[in-house]
Amino acid sequence: MHLAYPAVLAVLLFCVGLYGVLARRNAILVLMSVELMLNAVNLNLVAFDVWLRDKLHAGQALTLFTIAVAAAEIGIGLAIVLLVYRNRGSSDVDRLRDLAERPDGTDPNDDLTGGADAAGRPRPDQQAEAAA
Repeated sequence: MHLAYPAVLAVLLFCVGLYGVLARRNAILVLMSVELMLNAVNLNLVAFDVWLRDKLHAGQALTLFTIAVAAAEIGIGLAIVLLVYRNRGSSDVDRLRDLAERPDGTDPNDDLTGGADAAGRPRPDQQAEAAA
């Protein structure tokens, strides 16, 4: 087997994943792009393991380890994305730059949404202020 074929495929997969990480705004698509990049690395590990005819199959062992780490990363990443989506109404990466509240206690994204949630309803704390 020629080493060039899987290496070129891995480079293409990695480039598509890199483009997805740099160009996408949706957090789930960014996570999928990171998975593409990890799969490109896995393909290289297995291809070089076969090409070098390693007796211990270290490339395949590292690939299994990378798959396990990627599964854990996706599980935690999706949990964070779902939590942010529930709280903010959007999984847009550009809006997630300020995850902490301001020192004066205001939400940094209030100016982006006009003080409303994703459906356009005022937030509960604003409803209480309006009723008072």
